[in-house]
Amino acid sequence: MTNVSPLWKASVTLAKDRAADIAAVFELSPPAPQALLIAEDPFGPDATVEALYQEPPDASLLSKLVGQIVSVEPLPDQDWIRQGQIGLPPVRAGRFFLYGAHDAGRVPAGVIPIRIEAGLAFGTGHHESTTLCLEAITLLGRGRRPQRILDLGCGTGVLAIAAAKLWRQRVLASDIDPVATEVAGDNARMNGVRPLVRAIVADGMTSPAIQAGAPYDVIVANILAGPLQLLAPALSVALARGGAVVLSGLLRDQELQVETCYRAQGLKRRKALRKGPWSALVLARN
Repeated sequence: MTNVSPLWKASVTLAKDRAADIAAVFELSPPAPQALLIAEDPFGPDATVEALYQEPPDASLLSKLVGQIVSVEPLPDQDWIRQGQIGLPPVRAGRFFLYGAHDAGRVPAGVIPIRIEAGLAFGTGHHESTTLCLEAITLLGRGRRPQRILDLGCGTGVLAIAAAKLWRQRVLASDIDPVATEVAGDNARMNGVRPLVRAIVADGMTSPAIQAGAPYDVIVANILAGPLQLLAPALSVALARGGAVVLSGLLRDQELQVETCYRAQGLKRRKALRKGPWSALVLARN
């Protein structure tokens, strides 16, 4: 697959204890970044937060939101997301172990391994929202085995691959970005579950393929709080009785407003998982 490289980088250096919050600011500010990286000085008090974009972000807006100057600069033509993965440590989340090609020899026993090469799609498993979703899928794996599964906003396909490996069931993975669905398909093939993962380009829940697959026993949506609220009616209608939905990409202080939208649709909270400033909600229909 030939990738078109992101051309812009926003970066700021600040105290380590602010890095996660500032990464969240970058994540939630338009335009959406293609990737986020936090590089900490192991011997000092600072960390550098970098966001990679395919279009120039507003340096003035980011600086106002962060409270100090954020630099924005163009990048030379190369795959910076893939370059940024080199040296990233593997991730253990629930029953899953996520790793890149450089860590292929470090997979421990007793885990469900997932090899991810992100390309230009979001989701190496290092972001807290992804690890929270993997932990939520692990929790759901202790109950009954779902028959119909949807990964809405699949990115690199991490969560779809995790569900396919855990339950050995077909998973419909959708994303608005055709690059993401191509990467998700490649990753599913690399992990031996391509026959189980169908990756499609779709905006929200309106796709005929998504509607045809309903009702779903499990829906995972790792996007952002605003879209999650707007999707509440359609997503809730597509959930089977007794089914569960995992919602992430939201901050801790956004939990209540997101949950309220789904509670109005008849869903109830089963679990809230939190890591840093991020949250994941597991809601169910009785």
